[in-house]
Amino acid sequence: MMTELFAFVGVSALVICTPGPDTALTIRNSIVGGRRGGMLTAGGIAAGQLVWTIATSLGIAGLLQASQPAFTALKIIGAAYLVWLGFQSILAAVRSRPGHEEPKIRYQRGRWNAMRQGLMSNLANPKMAIFFLSLLPQFVPAASGGFAGFALLGVMFCAMTFGWLSVYAVVLQRLGSFLDKACVRRALEAVTGTVLVGLGVRLAAETRG
Repeated sequence: MMTELFAFVGVSALVICTPGPDTALTIRNSIVGGRRGGMLTAGGIAAGQLVWTIATSLGIAGLLQASQPAFTALKIIGAAYLVWLGFQSILAAVRSRPGHEEPKIRYQRGRWNAMRQGLMSNLANPKMAIFFLSLLPQFVPAASGGFAGFALLGVMFCAMTFGWLSVYAVVLQRLGSFLDKACVRRALEAVTGTVLVGLGVRLAAETRG
């Protein structure tokens, strides 16, 4: 059992450390809202993964994957959401002016939006369903029982994800004086926004395929 657990941790670490929509969104919200914004985003993403864990354990994710119309609809929603978040970031970069603090003030008024964005981005990602359906069953011990085994590994995966994404928030906070420069902040918002749009477009293209 320990061998399977170590294998699961290794595979999970590889998946979690591979940059994707979750990473891009965490970096974007860390730039806009500081460490708290990044960590709230990470918390929302981990909460979304927990929902996928439960859905997989109960067989709901399998039903979703088996239904082509529902799975395609989720892909379209996920792609649209990523593109929308990306355009928001790009527009904020274009509209902001040197010495203008409106983006930060706006974020302070709705800082819990970061968690909501992380949650919605993860829930709208159909690849999470495929991932949990393909990865978790390979490492669940037969003696542990279906739901309990899925839940334990899923919670471990969520905790690892939160820890890794939180590192981005902490590191970016350390660069606070550099990121506080208006030109740097605008450039990074534009880059992360473009990445989110690109990820959304790629997901939409996969829907056609």
